[in-house]
Amino acid sequence: MAAPPAPLSLSASALSARLRLAAPASRAATARRRGPMVVRAKIREIFMPALSSTMTEGKIVSWTAAEGDRVNKGDAVVVVESDKADMDVETFYDGIVAVVLVPAGESAPVGAPIALLAESDEDVALALAQAQALSSGQPQQASPPSDAAAPPAPPPPAEAPVAAPAPVAAGTKGIATPQAKKLAKQHRVDLAKVTGTGQFGRITPADVEAAAGIQPKPKVAPTPASAPVAAPSVKAVPQAAVLPPVPGATVVPFTAMQAAVSKNMVESLSVPTFRVGYPILTDKLDALYEKVKPKGVTMTVLLAKAVAMALAQYPVVYASCRDGSSFTYNSSINIAVAVAIDGGLITPVLEQADKLDIYLLSQKWKELVKKARAKQLQPNEYNSGTFTLSNLGMFGVDRFDAILPPGQGAIMAVGASKPTVVADKDGFFSVKNKMLVNVTADHRIVYGADLAAFLQTFAKIIEDPESLTL
Repeated sequence: MAAPPAPLSLSASALSARLRLAAPASRAATARRRGPMVVRAKIREIFMPALSSTMTEGKIVSWTAAEGDRVNKGDAVVVVESDKADMDVETFYDGIVAVVLVPAGESAPVGAPIALLAESDEDVALALAQAQALSSGQPQQASPPSDAAAPPAPPPPAEAPVAAPAPVAAGTKGIATPQAKKLAKQHRVDLAKVTGTGQFGRITPADVEAAAGIQPKPKVAPTPASAPVAAPSVKAVPQAAVLPPVPGATVVPFTAMQAAVSKNMVESLSVPTFRVGYPILTDKLDALYEKVKPKGVTMTVLLAKAVAMALAQYPVVYASCRDGSSFTYNSSINIAVAVAIDGGLITPVLEQADKLDIYLLSQKWKELVKKARAKQLQPNEYNSGTFTLSNLGMFGVDRFDAILPPGQGAIMAVGASKPTVVADKDGFFSVKNKMLVNVTADHRIVYGADLAAFLQTFAKIIEDPESLTL
């Protein structure tokens, strides 16, 4: 006969242990019944992106996604015109384009919302309400700065004089500086009746002069004399741009690109520049160009390659001065070439031009020009230049000076190659093709001897251009 089961008994410690094990399981079961707690944003904002380091606002060229369209993460939803190019802007989320806040043709500052993305169809109405709140809430965003106008700021200065050492009462005879004692003797002032205002109540010469009724001499500060000299030089250029309207004239606002060019040109005026010109014979270069032209090599590419080869020997010429007190030596020779496009000017960059042959450079240049004319250049394709080349020789211009772009050390202006009568070292005259190049450089880092040596090397490469094909 089987023994009866033992009675069930648990100690207090064992019971509490089982309860502790059961509690997490109970909470987990409850969580499974309730479902996972996920916080999701029903409405998301599409912001105006910063497409370049100098971009402060962008203009909407067109919306590729209309209101009501469903988009996925990575889809291009809008085309934005920056200060240099038109670029597709992608969305980072899935959803429905509920509201377009900035229509095509209008501009918005960087970081401002330009559209609202709803998570589902049911959230579109919520997005519309949020759009109305954004439009009505703009005046409210200006109120915090007005509240934070810092009225408490004046009290601290008011307390400063109170914190100064308090004057010591009269009767402190002998507690005076040597100069104060000397003045007291000269003006017959009793120091026992003078109240000291110096440290720890010490009597100063000013206290003695005040007791004698002598007016203090006005002090002329040297700083105000130098301040007016520097101030007008910085702000004179922007103020001079304000001119009265001409009767009958039509005012056309700058495009984003034209505004960027204007800003850069004004900034360049603050850089101390100098210019050096150099004549170069181009007969052999012209002959080489006729040979490689059928292979798609342009004269611009040949010049860019020659510049890059010469720059490799003079790093200071493609350096820059960005803080006004130091050299910035660049690791790559990136030749920016000025290109005129419809409504502006842009400088596509041939990166590491010294390391590529003329045929690879030509292929890359064609791609850059095509993208530049379509305003599809990426930021690194137009803002990474370390030296700029501007060629107006193709238009018959014999010589000109170029304006130094901000952030670079030098820019070369190339004129046309024209037949010129020249004399050799033996005194014989002949007609040869000659072009003039002018280089504008930042005199803070590039000196005349540096630029002259660079131009001599550049001229040798142009006048004996076989090394360009290696």
